[in-house]
Amino acid sequence: MSKLRIFFEISSFGIYESWDEKSKTLPQIKTFTTKVPAQLDIEFGFILNVKKAKGKRLEWAIYHPNIHDKNGGLMEPFEGEVYVRNNDWDFYLGDTIWEPVHDKTGEWLMQIKCNGKVVAEKVFDLSVEYGDGEIQFWKKRGF
Repeated sequence: MSKLRIFFEISSFGIYESWDEKSKTLPQIKTFTTKVPAQLDIEFGFILNVKKAKGKRLEWAIYHPNIHDKNGGLMEPFEGEVYVRNNDWDFYLGDTIWEPVHDKTGEWLMQIKCNGKVVAEKVFDLSVEYGDGEIQFWKKRGF
């Protein structure tokens, strides 16, 4: 008897429309990229499609640059877990930029594990330099 294999695939990544985490609908992709402008309220991340894994627990983590909390201490990575709801399921892992913007620049690693094994990860580079570069080029021409 053959075992069913769990299938993981990043279906989109980059900059998204604003997202309400309480909503059942996932955010819509605006731009496929890993180079994200460090701008207030910009939403970035990826959508992972999971097949044949209903009930499995996924552990997610967002490793950010040296972001400080309101007391000036370094914040720990953002971590959590979620259970796969059905056998063809999409999960959005993302974040947004908040004040102060200057300590959010650098590399952000977003990672998802299943049974202790990394099944998806993406590194995003946040920089103020991307504000008028590649992202704006694609947006202006409607690609």
